[in-house]
Amino acid sequence: MKQVEFFFDVGSPFSHIAWRALPEITARNGAEIVWRPILIGGVFKATGNVSPMTVPAKGSYSTIDLHRWANYYGIPFQMNPHFPINTLALMRGATAMLMRGPKALEAYLDVIFPAMFEQRVNLGDLQEIGKVLVRAGIDPQALMAEIGTDAVKDKLKADTDEAVQRGVFGAPTFFVGQDMYWGQDRLMFVERALKG
Repeated sequence: MKQVEFFFDVGSPFSHIAWRALPEITARNGAEIVWRPILIGGVFKATGNVSPMTVPAKGSYSTIDLHRWANYYGIPFQMNPHFPINTLALMRGATAMLMRGPKALEAYLDVIFPAMFEQRVNLGDLQEIGKVLVRAGIDPQALMAEIGTDAVKDKLKADTDEAVQRGVFGAPTFFVGQDMYWGQDRLMFVERALKG
């Protein structure tokens, strides 16, 4: 089956747009998503990149652009007033859930992404994360214990390092085979690649 590797961080509003749009694209083209959670802060540090939101003019424009892309795809989006949020715990959570299996990760993302960029929840607050997880039937205490393990920490670090080694400098980034595509605004090229 054709595959799209999807490198993402739940703190990235552009990743949120891609998370909402990508499943329809893969379904249309008989492809599957290979989920690749990474820590965007680690990618930025390793590559010398910064969030566009740190550049005032670019940040203002990016917020407008995000709404344009949400409208284009017909998906819900609201900028989180608590942005930027340190996503270390959240991305370790994503890694831990992926280690349980893709379906477990999908259930996690189905509540975390909307909480972040549709319901505007402060996911920098562990108590708020816990409330969101309960809605998905995920035991917050069990997951918090899991994300403190070396296995989870090491996997997130290794996957982030791998992303950097493969040329990733931001999120979302997609790979179809060896070809890399950066940004939710490149999804049409991802689809073209899937069509061959």
